[in-house]
Amino acid sequence: MQQVCRFLLLVVVTGFIYKKSSAQQLPVADSAAQTADTTVQPVTSVDADLLNIFNQKGQKRYKITGITVTGNRYFDQALLVSISGLTVGDEVIIPGGDNFAKAIQKLWSQNYFSNVEIYITRLEGDNIYIEIHVQERPRLADFQFKGVGKGEIDDLKTKSGLVKGRVITEAMKRSAIDAISKYYSDKGYRAVAVNISEKKDTSLVNSQVLVFNVDKGEKIKISDIYFFGNTVPDAKLKKQMKGTKEMTRLTLFPPQDSFRLDAKKYTFSDYLNDKGFLSFTKTKEVLNPYVRLTFASAKFNEKKYQEDKEKLIEYYNSLGYRDAVIVADNPAQYNSKGNLVVSVKLSEGHKYYFGNITWQGNTKYNDSLLTTILGIKKGDVYNLDLLNKKLGKAQSADGGGISDLYSDEGYLFFQANAEETAIYNDTIDYKIHIQEGPVATWKNVRISGNEKTKEYVIRRELRTLPGEKYSRSDIIRSIREIANLGFFNQEKITPTPVPNPEDGTVDINWQVEEKSSDQLELSAGFGGGIGLTGTLGVSFNNFSIKNIFHKEAWDPLPVGDGQKLSVRFQSNGRAYRSYNISFTEPWLGGKKRNSLSVGLYDTKYSNAYDYNPYSPTYGTYVRSKGDSSYFRTTGLSLGLGKQLKWPDDYFSFTTTLSYSRYKLKNYAISYNLYLKNDSIFNNGISNNLNIRFALQRSSVDAPIFPRSGSNFLMSLQLTPPWSLLDPNITTDINPYKWIEYHKWRFTGEWYVPLGRARGADKNQQFVLKAAAKYGFIGRYNHNLQISPFERFQLGDAGLSNSYALLGYDIISQRGYPVYENSNPKINPDQTGASQYFTIFNKYTLELRYPLSLNPSSTIYGLAFFEAANGWYNFKEYNPFQLRRSVGLGMRFYLPMFGLLGFDYGIGLDRLGPNTSLKDAGRFTFMLGYEPE
Repeated sequence: MQQVCRFLLLVVVTGFIYKKSSAQQLPVADSAAQTADTTVQPVTSVDADLLNIFNQKGQKRYKITGITVTGNRYFDQALLVSISGLTVGDEVIIPGGDNFAKAIQKLWSQNYFSNVEIYITRLEGDNIYIEIHVQERPRLADFQFKGVGKGEIDDLKTKSGLVKGRVITEAMKRSAIDAISKYYSDKGYRAVAVNISEKKDTSLVNSQVLVFNVDKGEKIKISDIYFFGNTVPDAKLKKQMKGTKEMTRLTLFPPQDSFRLDAKKYTFSDYLNDKGFLSFTKTKEVLNPYVRLTFASAKFNEKKYQEDKEKLIEYYNSLGYRDAVIVADNPAQYNSKGNLVVSVKLSEGHKYYFGNITWQGNTKYNDSLLTTILGIKKGDVYNLDLLNKKLGKAQSADGGGISDLYSDEGYLFFQANAEETAIYNDTIDYKIHIQEGPVATWKNVRISGNEKTKEYVIRRELRTLPGEKYSRSDIIRSIREIANLGFFNQEKITPTPVPNPEDGTVDINWQVEEKSSDQLELSAGFGGGIGLTGTLGVSFNNFSIKNIFHKEAWDPLPVGDGQKLSVRFQSNGRAYRSYNISFTEPWLGGKKRNSLSVGLYDTKYSNAYDYNPYSPTYGTYVRSKGDSSYFRTTGLSLGLGKQLKWPDDYFSFTTTLSYSRYKLKNYAISYNLYLKNDSIFNNGISNNLNIRFALQRSSVDAPIFPRSGSNFLMSLQLTPPWSLLDPNITTDINPYKWIEYHKWRFTGEWYVPLGRARGADKNQQFVLKAAAKYGFIGRYNHNLQISPFERFQLGDAGLSNSYALLGYDIISQRGYPVYENSNPKINPDQTGASQYFTIFNKYTLELRYPLSLNPSSTIYGLAFFEAANGWYNFKEYNPFQLRRSVGLGMRFYLPMFGLLGFDYGIGLDRLGPNTSLKDAGRFTFMLGYEPE
């Protein structure tokens, strides 16, 4: 048997090198060679035929007869042979062939091996047997982080991208180090250092544990931002840099490098000479080295910094500097305290202005109208972004441009392109080319995502009707109407127009997402002498009454027709109980927005004490037994509403007919409610038959958290003039048998978004709510007192007075208990009022910010200012004599429970020499509804 000799041949750039191996193999190629060595090592004790392969003068072809793989632990032999590209039967040329070099390169490129070698193990004539020997890289058994906090380890495990069991490569290590460095750099640690130590894992074969030793260094913040070459004030430029902010500073001795070094310092003398105290910017500049208050993070973020540089140029362009550029910048300088100093050198260029603007191609509207809608006049500061927004070439949240003008008239395929026609000195003329295109009409209107709500309930709210002309405003209005149903996630109402240029039509796909709209109110308790207390209430806001007798529709209730059914039972033991049921059909008849509402209620309040006005002490209370003292109210109402088309279709008119019956038995409802015999009215029956007319205009964009729009409501509530029909009522022993009054109400509410939304959620912004409310109740006959019923209760939040025994309107005022004296200097007591006002004014300002607009939990915080008061007649009426309060609050809207609200208000007019801030503050709690 022929002796097998094995030799090593290293393939390098300069040629072949022969070495004798201790295993007596004849290697053909080796990937471990790192340097070129042109020295031929002496060869001894070698099989002559094998040696002749490399000593032959010419090239010769050999056939691979067998291939084996050694050194592999995790990889299959057949897989490695396949990757190498070598197969049995291949012919190779020795010397000079590159088959083996290519095979090693393919295996090496997998990054799974630290060394790859190919050996010739046997020679039989022109047939050779080869061996592929690999040395696998170790695998990752585990990885650890040292020098970091416990709370950061979980973040690093995710962001490092390391996965146990994978092959350890240099690329893996570099990637992990880069990820760790970026993680801490984003947190303000700009000098972070990471090194890796490796240790074997004895529990696994060929495995290692990587230990990342992290030195975060000191946290570095941005000390100052300097601008050079600018005429625009620094403060305005810094305001544009939303992600790059300076750190807060408060010192009497600022460091020298806190001042601009390239220009004269702006001294206090300059400030006085320039009358800088009249300028906010100059005041900020002179105080900047000493006082700087910032509420944003001052850490440096490279990505945000690059975005801010683009915003600087956009801002310059909006000011007319179309040639403005950043010449140089250096965000890597450090001051004497080791914090960053960002320097930006600018070249502003010339300031440009708009010149003449002409129109071409417009047939629908004349030039003068288009120029007026465009809103850009000759001499205005040049702003290309503004021009594009007005033409519809760029998105604009404000709307109202040329594109909107045309799209509202159906010109979906409208285009407007601005062309510079002349540039002279600092003025630019434009010609705007209009391509109106055909008037598009709606073709197919598709709705998806509604799982419970019937399609016709959504479709009847849409303004995008097949055959009607395309209109952008109709899309916006349809979004509002669907949102106001309350059945869908407002943020997920997505209209997708699909134009059909071939026939001039447009399809639209409406995508909605259902949310829970039903509400449940449940509470219970038991008191020994009181009995069962609690509340059980359900509101089905998407009810279907026509399917109530169809068993297959109960899943668990018949829903989907957009009707509302509310049932509520409340008990406070023997003292109070109430039943209430109401039903609303918003589309009576199904063809027009005519609403029908029906309500029925019954309440009974039993006093534990009887009031005796004939006692020697003029009025004492004695304990009542059983059902001997109570006040019962029974009522029903029927309302019809209609949407109006004039002045616009935001208006609606509602007529409501109501009847309430009050029954008193040994129950004094007011110290000031007397009969004709000067006795207190505590026994008898009173009837309240009235009709209410209400004219409302509501354009708010959402029912729960409005961000824009307004709401106005004017109402007049009348009873028949019983005393004019029957003059004997004025002399009747009980003048309240048939209550008479006329009541006037006005409510105005405005919602204004403030500033621009930040981040991905465009709705995440402040909203200012302003509201004004007025009320007056009068009488027909001056021989009768103004009705004690239907008056206005002011103060508190209404929860503690929810019995509504007299049917009065609850006007809340945070920071105050219920009060009856109109003089703000007289601090109201904590026990409530014995009579209520006939006139009231209320004004409210609320600054709201949404914390969550998720349909499963809408949450927002607010700060408020309120001013309100009530009066008993016009003689004492003073609209400037108001009780004022300020405070903070939170609102939580949960689908199953409705509103949860908390406010802490401070009654400013309750503060006095002997009253502390704590005594003037009150917590207010709201549940289920927001009182007026």
